[in-house]
Amino acid sequence: MTLTNDDMARRETFLRDLLASAGVLALDGFRQQEGRPVGMKGPQDYLTETDGAVEAHIRARLSEAFPEDGFLGEETGGAPRDQVWVVDPIDGTANFARAIPHFCISIAFVAGGEVQLGGIVNPALDETYLARLGEGATRNGRPIHVSETTDITATSFEMGWSNRRPLASYVAAQSELFEAGSNVRRGASGALGLAYVADGRSDGYAELHMNPWDCLAGLLLVREAGGVTGPFLSADGLAQGGSVLAATPAVADILSRATTIPLLAGRDLLPESQSRAQSLRIA
Repeated sequence: MTLTNDDMARRETFLRDLLASAGVLALDGFRQQEGRPVGMKGPQDYLTETDGAVEAHIRARLSEAFPEDGFLGEETGGAPRDQVWVVDPIDGTANFARAIPHFCISIAFVAGGEVQLGGIVNPALDETYLARLGEGATRNGRPIHVSETTDITATSFEMGWSNRRPLASYVAAQSELFEAGSNVRRGASGALGLAYVADGRSDGYAELHMNPWDCLAGLLLVREAGGVTGPFLSADGLAQGGSVLAATPAVADILSRATTIPLLAGRDLLPESQSRAQSLRIA
């Protein structure tokens, strides 16, 4: 199915409204979470009832509005398709479960071989990030841009952690960044970490393995805000997940060397889309 500009505009408007309604559900769950026992579904992988409720809301609304589109969610799964919404209902569940207001909902729309739309909302701070391919990135409707940092000793990077990669790899990368003079922190929400790069609040974000629902919206935000990223879709990230890097251009090489994550050259397309890249623009 070929999507027109009108089709994309309709999805963009819908995404903005969907982030708002899902954010209301998430914020209500967050307010009720304080003081309750913390459940877990794996090592450092926190389970909250709100995850399921928010994803069910998003999936139902998308299915009603765009039945032709696929769905891939952290909680209820799905499968990659030519047109697919990729959803993390609560990114930063460890923060959410402990009443720390640093969590978000992340939604991306992939079509034509690349990410077309990305939206991230932190309802606790009333901050909504939105990007459309080729149209720039915004926070609460105002344009954002990556930082202009050029001096490594003035940088503040964020690194996520995943037990899918050896701990020694993270320690080595962080050590190299510290030795270069950078500050390194961890906020425990990869999606917000990427949004903060797009917004100039961090100079770069890296994680040695992320799932697509955690990062696709944020990667589009960064690119549309003038930043650079590593390859993700072209490395089969939609199906398998993979390493993630995003940074302001002047210091991206330093973050790339420390983490051994390569920088993306050109567009980040799904593997099967590489040979037909010139025909993938939305009509």
